[in-house]
Amino acid sequence: MKQKIKAALLASSLLLMPVAGLADTADGDALNNMSWEEVVDLAKGGEVNWFLWGGSDNINQYVSEYIGGRLKDEYGITLNRVGLSDTVEAVNIVLGEKESGVMDAGSVDMIWINGENFRTMKQGGLAYCGYTDILPNNAFVDWNNPAIANDFGVPVEGCEVPWSKAQFAFAYDTARFDDPPRSIGELIDWVQENPGRFTYPAPPDFNGSVFVRHVFYHAAGGVDSLLGDFDQAKFDEVAAKTWDILNDMEPYLWREGKTYPASISAMEQLYANSEVDLTFNYEPSGVGLNIENGVFPPTTQGYGLTDGTIGNTNYTIIPFNSPNKAAALVLQNLLLSGEAQYQKARPDVWGAAPAIEVSRTSEAVQADFGTIVAHPNVVPADELAKAALPELQASWISAIEKGWLENVGQ
Repeated sequence: MKQKIKAALLASSLLLMPVAGLADTADGDALNNMSWEEVVDLAKGGEVNWFLWGGSDNINQYVSEYIGGRLKDEYGITLNRVGLSDTVEAVNIVLGEKESGVMDAGSVDMIWINGENFRTMKQGGLAYCGYTDILPNNAFVDWNNPAIANDFGVPVEGCEVPWSKAQFAFAYDTARFDDPPRSIGELIDWVQENPGRFTYPAPPDFNGSVFVRHVFYHAAGGVDSLLGDFDQAKFDEVAAKTWDILNDMEPYLWREGKTYPASISAMEQLYANSEVDLTFNYEPSGVGLNIENGVFPPTTQGYGLTDGTIGNTNYTIIPFNSPNKAAALVLQNLLLSGEAQYQKARPDVWGAAPAIEVSRTSEAVQADFGTIVAHPNVVPADELAKAALPELQASWISAIEKGWLENVGQ
């Protein structure tokens, strides 16, 4: 099945490849020695093929209309947004092209990425690196922050650019019950006491995967013993406990655990239809958007866990064989701008936390950020941040997802 997906995506993406002679064609070394004005001149009138998760209508709209509109109006660049169900699909395209000897005319110009997918691209020599200082808006990025300089424990080292921050949060309907489970331990008990009223997306869906990691942290007695390089013995010990917890939970899940939602949007629809009583998301602001859009009942309330929830940074990356690197650099610089980060942070647009230091932007942008009022039913970001948990290194996550498929999903 994965090979079919890869082949279909590769075929469709080839349709987006620029006509010979229209790509900006400059290789990474040449771009790294150019001034920003020269990069922009090279990019003008071109196009850029951005592959990113396409499961959110509001994110898709922000990318296509706001970002795509500005690219076209200000630089004459056409943005081709290529929606994915899983980021690994785009990574596989780049990997397949490298294996086929496609070294400078790839079909992917940029990917929304983090975690194990970034590790794969960096270790496999699939990323264009060493250019971040070229971007004028790189000045807004705090590269001294370990949470920015390291992507799931892998040093960024100029191979990608931060885009947003996210932190996991739960939500429930206050009209259905008053006291939701406030920790993973409480949730495990709650599921058995309320059969059929909980589920989670099947990994490798990233929201389903992060839920499983929360259970993994719980089984380990906390995250501290899991930080650092992958430890097979430690993994085997904690994984055995985790699979026992999840398999014991399975008969009490929605549809007795015989099937799992394929995506976070599918799970949110189950919640909206009152088929399950809890939902969750890496993007807590989604609660407010779903209420305003009439998807969730207005009595939905977001909340964090007393034992903490996982937060991370996500990035954009340019493949080594992108033929439109200059246009991709212009796109990355636009994404880092104070104006674009503000637009993305607006609760009625997306509500995503900025990846830049707002204090480094202009007074006008800072004033705009000061006008943002979060939806009252969205758990405040500063409240979540007080109990933020770190992500594990990518090798742990790969092992956890593979283990879930073999020991729970089967």
